[in-house]
Amino acid sequence: MTEVIRLGIDLGGTKTEIIALDTKGEILIRHRVETPQGDYQATLDMLLRLIHQTEHELDYQCSIGLGTPGAISPATGLLKNSNSVCLNGQALRQDLERLLGREIRLANDANCFALSEAIDGAAAGAAVVFGVIIGTGTGAGVVVNQQVLIGPNAIAGEWGHNPLPWPDGNELPGPDCYCGKQGCLEAWLSGPGMSRDHQDITGQQRSAHDIVLAAQQGDAECKATLIRYQGRLARGLAHVINILDPDVIVLGGGMSNIQSLYETVPKLWGEWVFSDRVDTQLLPPRHGDSSGVRGAAWLWGCAEQGDLVTGPYHV
Repeated sequence: MTEVIRLGIDLGGTKTEIIALDTKGEILIRHRVETPQGDYQATLDMLLRLIHQTEHELDYQCSIGLGTPGAISPATGLLKNSNSVCLNGQALRQDLERLLGREIRLANDANCFALSEAIDGAAAGAAVVFGVIIGTGTGAGVVVNQQVLIGPNAIAGEWGHNPLPWPDGNELPGPDCYCGKQGCLEAWLSGPGMSRDHQDITGQQRSAHDIVLAAQQGDAECKATLIRYQGRLARGLAHVINILDPDVIVLGGGMSNIQSLYETVPKLWGEWVFSDRVDTQLLPPRHGDSSGVRGAAWLWGCAEQGDLVTGPYHV
């Protein structure tokens, strides 16, 4: 068997996935299970079972990287900002290390996604990568020269909880967000955000997937919803380009499967980017739904590259 050096775990709101990567980045084992809802202890038990099961199958003790919603607070060492609210205020990393008897590495799931795509994904070789997850929530991570940028507050890339920039009058104050604010990009650009916008305008309750499919088939109301979505995404990403000026923006999450975004949004964002031209690329993920879990495994880096992650996760 090819030597395994790392496990990656993606702790999602509904599903949790674990993979084993070999030294070449090939996936040797993959398991996916339901995530316990609203129960921290059950979540810990599920993670332990997955780790023990996978290492038993491999007959190998691996490094462990974990991607989670939210981030570890540098002030308290506890998880914060997770939309899986049962995790907030919990010592997730410390609890897992105590139960396993060894170190793990933990990072925000969007950081893991960005890292994966920067190492051997769509943005491989790019100096500055902004990796966006737009699905049931909206988040992002920043990778500079294959190192995750975390920041002193552990919120680098928390794009989804900034307000929609350059709003029209009818977009104010904006929909409520779970964070307690109104008008956050997450409330506009997540899948549920698209569904809410469509219902507000048409009175019809439809999933984002159904809206996009109907738009492709010529439904006028759904096409209008998709056009509004594309404009809001273009404004949100233009704001990022003005601040970070990334080489590549990679989209992930369920909304990244909307193929029209990659052609339409770059045509729109130039109106708001403070430059005579925009050379930033907007790309779909190379690793698709597996990108986050691969990035979690890559938190341990490669032997030839050294430690790829900087910041308080290793304190």
